[in-house]
Amino acid sequence: MRFNIFKNTVLLFVLVMISCASKGKSSTNEKGEILDHTSANISTSVQNDSTIVVGANQTDVYLPLLIGKRIGIVANQSSVIFIDEKLKTKNRSYTHLVDSLVSLKIDVNNVFAPEHGFRGKADAGERIKDGVDTKTGVPIISLYSANKKPKLQQLKETEKYESDISKGVSKIDIMLFDLQDVGVRFYTYISTLHYVMEACAEANIPLIILDRPNPNGHYIDGPILEMEHKSFVGMHPIPVAHGMTIGEYAQMINGEKWLANGIQCDLKVIPIKNYNHNLSYSLPIKPSPNLPNDKAINLYPSLCFFEGTNVSAGRGTEMQFQIFGSPFLNKDSFGFKFKPQPNEGSKYPKHQNKICFGKDLTKVDTINALNLKWLIESYNTTKNKSEFFNAFFTKLAGSKILQQQIEAGLSEEAIKVTWKDGLERFKETRKTYLIYP
Repeated sequence: MRFNIFKNTVLLFVLVMISCASKGKSSTNEKGEILDHTSANISTSVQNDSTIVVGANQTDVYLPLLIGKRIGIVANQSSVIFIDEKLKTKNRSYTHLVDSLVSLKIDVNNVFAPEHGFRGKADAGERIKDGVDTKTGVPIISLYSANKKPKLQQLKETEKYESDISKGVSKIDIMLFDLQDVGVRFYTYISTLHYVMEACAEANIPLIILDRPNPNGHYIDGPILEMEHKSFVGMHPIPVAHGMTIGEYAQMINGEKWLANGIQCDLKVIPIKNYNHNLSYSLPIKPSPNLPNDKAINLYPSLCFFEGTNVSAGRGTEMQFQIFGSPFLNKDSFGFKFKPQPNEGSKYPKHQNKICFGKDLTKVDTINALNLKWLIESYNTTKNKSEFFNAFFTKLAGSKILQQQIEAGLSEEAIKVTWKDGLERFKETRKTYLIYP
C-alpha cells in the first residue's frame, strides 16, 4: 500500500475540534451529550460495543490519510456520517460525508455520482448530467449514462505525458468510495465500483472504501451470471444475492482479477465495526428512489425480475418493490389492484394510468432466499405468454436458462436445484474475501 500515515496528529485534532465547534441548533441525548443537527459535525463519542459503526464514522482511521491530499469521492445521498450511532435508527442525525470533509478543509476535488445522481433523485436509467454541488461548490461528475468509468483526464493532467500516464500530474491523489449497496448483482453500484477500481488502477490512484452493511447479507441465492450476458446490471460471475459488503466485494474484484487486463487496484477498506452477515440492519436513508424502506430492500432481489417482463414491480406508486401487477394478469386470480402514476424516481412508470392486477406483499414475512413463485405464478396466469418476457430479463437473470425453465413449466424447487453446484463454488471462492463472519 502507498498510503502514508501522517504523524501530525495535532493538526487532525484541531480539524476535528473546529468541526465539532461549528455553530448550529443543538440538543442533548440521553446522557446529556451535545448533538449538533445543522453543522458538518463529526461525532467523536465512544460507541457501544453492540452498535454497528460504519466505515464513514471511523474518521480517526481515514482522516489522517486525506490531509494535504486532493480527494475524489464516489458518493450519493447515502454517503453520511452519523452524529450519534447510539440513537435509534429512525432518530439518527447525520451529516453528508462531502459536507463534513469540506468543513474540515479537506481538499475535495471532485464528486463522482452513480446511477440516480449525487442527491439520489433521478429515475433508474435516467441520463445524469455533470454539474456543481450548490452547497459546497464541488464539481460533480456523473458515472452513469455514457460516462460509466472515470476518464483519465478527470483523474490526471496528462497533456505533457501522453505516452506515459503514470507520469501525469494528479488531479486526484486518493479516491474515496462510500455508497450504500443492497447486495444484489443487478444493483448498479457494484458495477460503478468495478469501473472506479479499474480507472484508479490505470491511473495509479489509491482507493479507500468506507464500508457499509449489506441489508441482504444474510443469504446467497440465484443463478450465476454467464459472462456472455455481461452488462451494467451484471458484470461478474456471481449469483443474484451475493452476501458480501461492498468492501468485501471490492476485494473479490481485485483478487479474481476481474478488472481489464487483470490489473489490480491499490485498495484499502475501512471495515464496519461490530458487524456480521447475520445481523439485521435497517437503512436510515433509502439507497435509491425506488427502495423506500426495509421491506422493499428485502423483496428487491426477487421482484426485480419483473423489470424484464410486462409486469410492474410497483414503480409509480408509493409501494415500489413491495407489490406487483399488470393489466395482463387475471383479475380473478389477483385481487389486489393499483394504477401507476409518475412520481419521484419514476417519471414514466410501466403501465402508467392503467389498472394493474397483482399482489400486495407489504405484510409478508422477511424472506431469506429468492422467491420465484410470484414470477412463475404471473407467467402462468398472464393473458399472452409470448409477450410476458422481454430482452432485459436475460440481462437480469444473467442467463437464458431461467426464462426457458419457467416457460417449460419447472417449479421453483426444480429450478433451484440447477443452481446448487454454481452456488457451492461461489461460496467457496467468497470465503477468501470475507472481512466479517
